[in-house]
Amino acid sequence: MGEAVRESRVLLTARLRERRGELEAAVATRVRAIDDPAAVPDPAYAEGQMRALVAAVEYSLAALEGGERRPPSMPAEILAQARLDARDGVPLDTVTRRYLAANTLVGDFLFEEAERAGASAADCRRLVGVGATRLDELLAAVGAEHAREARNLPTSAAERRRECVKRLLAGELVDEAEIGYDLDAEHVGLMAKGDAAKEMLREVAVRLDRKLLAVRREEEPIWAAWLGGRRPMSAAAVVEAIASTRADSPVFVTVGEPAAGLEGWRFSHAQAKAALPLAERHGPVVRFLDVALEAAILRDELIATSLRRRYLEPLATGRDGGELARATLRAYFGAERNVSSTAAALGVDRRTVRNRLAAIEDLLGGPLNGSAADLEIALRLDA
Repeated sequence: MGEAVRESRVLLTARLRERRGELEAAVATRVRAIDDPAAVPDPAYAEGQMRALVAAVEYSLAALEGGERRPPSMPAEILAQARLDARDGVPLDTVTRRYLAANTLVGDFLFEEAERAGASAADCRRLVGVGATRLDELLAAVGAEHAREARNLPTSAAERRRECVKRLLAGELVDEAEIGYDLDAEHVGLMAKGDAAKEMLREVAVRLDRKLLAVRREEEPIWAAWLGGRRPMSAAAVVEAIASTRADSPVFVTVGEPAAGLEGWRFSHAQAKAALPLAERHGPVVRFLDVALEAAILRDELIATSLRRRYLEPLATGRDGGELARATLRAYFGAERNVSSTAAALGVDRRTVRNRLAAIEDLLGGPLNGSAADLEIALRLDA
């Protein structure tokens, strides 16, 4: 008896899969009839909705194939669409009706194929029962996801703008009208830290005649910002404008390179963000390209740790914990490795500088000439 039921289930599901394109088209037509005919759907939303419905059809077929003992996993596309529906204000009742309509059509097709194949009424009832159980599970998962997302929705205009920016940076497609900024323009990404950062960013935007998009990182005094416009503008011009703008309290700003379009918008932001940990050392305004190597190494824990172990730890074995050695090296590199200029900067004679450098080479176990670049980066990381 069990084997006969299984064979009937496999046969009917195979027949439904042969008509899958027809079934999906019928589902799409039925769902469009449920939605508001006067509404003009966003293309990205419509695409996501169709992916979810196709996934729902596959979920139904997989449920029929697996029977009572092999429930399919909940498709990620369905849960993602439930979150998007919540964010777009689509009522849960409308979402539920879509999946009920899809399930009804699967049942209609199932009965058609059962009649053609001569399957028993009992087999059909078993399959319909399995489908009903899985539908309940699907609707419960969709309802929970929709409610969870609805609870987390931003309420203020600033929160909605921040959420929209976060989703754009993550690569999601959203309604760009929410941010009020032209993403097709030329952009310079900025990161700003300080209580007076917002006012400074506004002043810089006015001075440069650029559109400003700025969002605050939750409750921290850190802003992600973009200066946008149709005409090109150099990062150097932005740095100059920021440097000449006075703020009521200290503000540190990092500047990405100019780039165009949505991808450029993301890229310039990533540059400014990567430079932010270095702003307080190099600030008050830092251009990414001036600290690109340092920023890259700082983000790579393996390289950063290796440099510290190779150069900083040996220096720290000196009598003063390496303080004098580090100060000498910083002056030496700041003077472009000129001994006389280093001596003048430190207020000592040239012989003292040479003796200190020789002692440093002993600690490091080799000449400075072959490792000066790495050592200089290590000192920056230490700072």
